[in-house]
Amino acid sequence: MELSEKESIQKLQKGDTDAFAFLVKEYSPRISRYLSKFLYKEEDVEDVLQEVFIKAYVNIQSFDSAQPFSPWIYRIAHNEAINFLKKKKPQSFSLFDVDVLFPHPIAKETSDTESERALTKSMLDKVLGQIDVKYREVLLLYFYEDFSYKEIASTLQIPVTTVGVRITRGKNLARKLVQEKGIEISL
Repeated sequence: MELSEKESIQKLQKGDTDAFAFLVKEYSPRISRYLSKFLYKEEDVEDVLQEVFIKAYVNIQSFDSAQPFSPWIYRIAHNEAINFLKKKKPQSFSLFDVDVLFPHPIAKETSDTESERALTKSMLDKVLGQIDVKYREVLLLYFYEDFSYKEIASTLQIPVTTVGVRITRGKNLARKLVQEKGIEISL
């Protein structure tokens, strides 16, 4: 009998290391897909994925099992991907983030239709690697991992309003890139 996610976490927190296999099996493909949109090289994705699960295993005691696990492990994946990218290009990250420091109107989750989401995802598939990391990460979590604004905010530790702003700006940047490069988008 296979354990539920919550049962696996609780068993792991009590010292049952076999319960970790369920979490790796469940989250490895999803985290790998997420990382591959940041890192592109398969060997980099595998290295960072391994680090994500090592950190999750080492820090599982700090996880509150009353909370959803997904944002917690994606936060670890996000941190590991950013740390990896910083090691490669330290000048590309800024401590001053306009999106977080200046107030924004309350962002509501969009009610994109399935066809609008599919079209946006198709557009992102073509230009995602050319979009700044701070916009790319919210676009990945929203369009590829189906996270809510609240889950994204929790994962990235930014305000919900910032999530909405970054999604809008990221989509606008993607549209601009598609237009500038004359890229055909189809469903």
